[in-house]
Amino acid sequence: MHTTLPTVTLGSTGMRLTRVGFGAWAIGGSGWAFGWGPQDDADSVAAIRHAVESGITWVDTAAAYGLGHSEEVVARALADLPEADRPYVFTKGGLVWDERDPTAMPGRVGDPSSLRREVEASLRRLQVERIDLYQMHWPADDLPVEAYWPVFAELRSAGKLRAIGLSNHDVSALEAAQALAHVDSLQPPFSLLHREAGADLLGWCADHETGVIVYSPMASGLLTGAFTEQRAAALGPDDWRSRNPDFRGDGLRRTLALVEALRPVAQRHGVGVGAVAVAWTLAWRGVSGAIVGARSPAQVDGWLPAATLVLDPEDLAAIAAALVSTGAGSGPTEPGRG
Repeated sequence: MHTTLPTVTLGSTGMRLTRVGFGAWAIGGSGWAFGWGPQDDADSVAAIRHAVESGITWVDTAAAYGLGHSEEVVARALADLPEADRPYVFTKGGLVWDERDPTAMPGRVGDPSSLRREVEASLRRLQVERIDLYQMHWPADDLPVEAYWPVFAELRSAGKLRAIGLSNHDVSALEAAQALAHVDSLQPPFSLLHREAGADLLGWCADHETGVIVYSPMASGLLTGAFTEQRAAALGPDDWRSRNPDFRGDGLRRTLALVEALRPVAQRHGVGVGAVAVAWTLAWRGVSGAIVGARSPAQVDGWLPAATLVLDPEDLAAIAAALVSTGAGSGPTEPGRG
């Protein structure tokens, strides 16, 4: 699709991505282990359409998000778009749920026959003949990466998948997979709070022409500038964040102090704190793009400036100092440094 926003190539795939993409985790709705509470599908469709109309060139979802529901909502949002205007659609597999107990944790399955069935199911839900990027959501509990990665390569060769990637895998898994077939992309968690990927993963990917699309760059809402202790305390039991340690105690207080320290940087650029948090992840070598969630068009507008925002050395130094002074998160504090 055509866009006026800056783009980069995802590794060696040839796909040109805007620096931010639409994340469809939250729009999966409630009723499963990692739901965000009830969602309005009409709002979700409007949010996706608004992102695409604003120039965003890719949408990231997964079969597990809402146990298939997120993929169906993405398909609904894109159904009547002309081919030239369609964004790339990325999805993930390897998480298998129990239809009889949807709120139970999905199993991490690498069985080749299961993965083939999952790809076919995602193709049906997304209403496409080929998935632009298919990723293994988590390392399998039952098999090593050497057992399931060849299935991804086989399906890429068969034309069902344009590109293949790994999500939440470490360097040793990347090395093992790369020895069998090129790893087109990696999807790791990466944010001002969870910076560990900056120590080794990002550099490995840059050295091997593996594109990186980071997830949760705003730490699932904590770095938007709109979060408070009161809001965290009010999260419902059907919102997975209510059970996450990042959303309570001393860690939450450190994060909120970091957000306040980011406000001068945001004001200097005339953007929100969330856009600064996303742009920080994009400043790292090897990062192709950041996945940013939204459940309404207004939320898209909140992070859209990150698509064009480039932080300068003064900004990055100020952010590194804020990380040290607040003690928020863990991992390297500045691109290019340990």
